[in-house]
Amino acid sequence: MTALTASAPAARALAGIALLIAATACFAVLDTTVKLVGAVVSVLLVIWFRYLFHAVAMTAWLLPRRGRSALRTAHPRFQLLRGALLLSLSLMGFVALQRMPVGEFTAILMFTPLAVTLMGATVLRERVSAGQWLLVAGGFAGVLLVVRPGGGDIGWASALPLAMVLLSAWFQILTARMARTEDPMTMHFYTGWVGALVTSALLPLVWQAIPDGRTLGLLVLVGIAGTVGHLLLIMAYQRAPASTLSPYLYSQIAFAMAFGWMVFGHVPGAVELAGTALIVLCGALSGWRTARGHLPIRPPED
Repeated sequence: MTALTASAPAARALAGIALLIAATACFAVLDTTVKLVGAVVSVLLVIWFRYLFHAVAMTAWLLPRRGRSALRTAHPRFQLLRGALLLSLSLMGFVALQRMPVGEFTAILMFTPLAVTLMGATVLRERVSAGQWLLVAGGFAGVLLVVRPGGGDIGWASALPLAMVLLSAWFQILTARMARTEDPMTMHFYTGWVGALVTSALLPLVWQAIPDGRTLGLLVLVGIAGTVGHLLLIMAYQRAPASTLSPYLYSQIAFAMAFGWMVFGHVPGAVELAGTALIVLCGALSGWRTARGHLPIRPPED
């Protein structure tokens, strides 16, 4: 009985890890598609379509099943703040992606897990083991190999993902805290409508016709990837604390490099591949520690 009881938190954490990795794959698809379609239509139009798709899809799925109860929230101001943070991240990210390769953009954002672990330990009061800090640091070292500070000049656009690191850390910490009490579907519902309403108010300033069916298809893919990815993110944080999940956020860079090669023909060099291998190794070791019960897995303290 003791062994079965002890394995339940580890199994729940592993489910959270799997959901997070699936979410990072969706985000890599989103970024790659945004770079493609952003060369044809305005960035604001892409963001509007992404959030409108999100809002309409969640409304059509959620309201017939739950009615007005789907709108109940204990923290409406946090719902608005979460939606505003994600919209700001989308705006900065979509602009940066038009001026940077997807891999480099994602690599800079991978400074975020270190900030999340620090905030998880201080803001959420999660217990972070020395081994966990070591694995996060190893993943961070892998990111540095990919970014290679001083090894190239990607221009002023790199300041946007650097600013996104701080916003993204706060977004993830807010998501983790809200997931304790809020229904993930309700969170997802409000996030979509905050973005849809704000961008709808701005859309007349940049409106343009969608030129062809291919562009429309890419816009639909943007909507699907963003909607599914953030739902998976919420579900992940319901199952594991931020400090446990943070090493696996690095997996997005591997997906970004793969899609950059498949779509844009960008082939990473040996140093970038070495960095990616280090990131994957740290993630695999962290997963092994979780499965063996070496990590302290428990809900965050109140």
